[in-house]
Amino acid sequence: MKPFTPDIDWNEKVISIRGLYKSFGENRVLQGVDLDLYKGENIVVLGRSGTGKSVLIKIIAGLLKQDAGTVNVLGQEVSQLKSAELRELRLKVGFCFQHGALYDSMTVGENLAFPLTRNEPGMKREQREKRIEIVLDAVGLSQTIDQMPAELSGGQRKRIGIARTLILRPEIMLYDEPTAGLDPITCIEINNLINEVQKRFKTSSIIITHDLTCAKATGDKIAVLKDGQFIKKGNFDEVFESDDELIREFYDYNFIQ
Repeated sequence: MKPFTPDIDWNEKVISIRGLYKSFGENRVLQGVDLDLYKGENIVVLGRSGTGKSVLIKIIAGLLKQDAGTVNVLGQEVSQLKSAELRELRLKVGFCFQHGALYDSMTVGENLAFPLTRNEPGMKREQREKRIEIVLDAVGLSQTIDQMPAELSGGQRKRIGIARTLILRPEIMLYDEPTAGLDPITCIEINNLINEVQKRFKTSSIIITHDLTCAKATGDKIAVLKDGQFIKKGNFDEVFESDDELIREFYDYNFIQ
C-alpha cells in the first residue's frame, strides 16, 4: 500500500468519464469505460499491453477523439473544445511520455525553459530561472542543468521529463508507463517521485502501468482494464483479493516469477 495518506477532496472531481468507446477499425479498444478522478488523488490504470491504457489518457489529453461517451476534465467536455480552448486546458494537464520526450540538441536547462518561453513568453528571465530551479530540485537533479540528455541515465531522463511537465504547474498529471525499461532500484525512485509530486505540487494523477510494484506504491485507487472495460476498482488489497483469473495471473507474474 502507499506509504502515506494523501489529501483527497472527495467532493471535487477533476476528471469524469462516462460510457467511453474507442475503436480502430475492427479493433474495439475501449468498450464503455467509466472513471472518476478526484482532486488530490492518484489512480493507477492497470492492464496488459494493448488493452487501451495509453489510448485512454490520450483521449483525456485531447490527443485522440472518442467514438462515443463523455470525457469531462476540470469542468470542460474535451471533445467539444475548440483548438484554442484545448490548448488552454492542456496547460493544466501534464502528459509524461514513456520515454521522456526530451530534445536531444538542448541542455536540461534549455529543455525545461522551452515550455515556459513557448507558453509564457512574458515571463522574466529571473522568474524562468527560478521555476527551473524549483522543478530540478523537486526531482533531485539540480546538478544536471547544463548536461545534454545523452549524458543522462534512463532514470534521470524520466525525472527530467517529469520536471518539464511540472514546470507549467499543471493540476493533473498523466503518466504513461513511468517505470518501463528501468532497473528495480530506479523504479522505486520514480515511484517515490510520483508520490512526492502529488504531495508537494498538490496534483491529481492517472498513472498507466503494467507494473504492480508501481501500482502498489503510487495508487490511491487501482482500476484494472480488460477487454476494453474496467473489471475491478479499489485500493490495492481490494483489487487483488479476487478470484478473477486475469487478476491472479497479473499478481503472480509480478510478485512470484
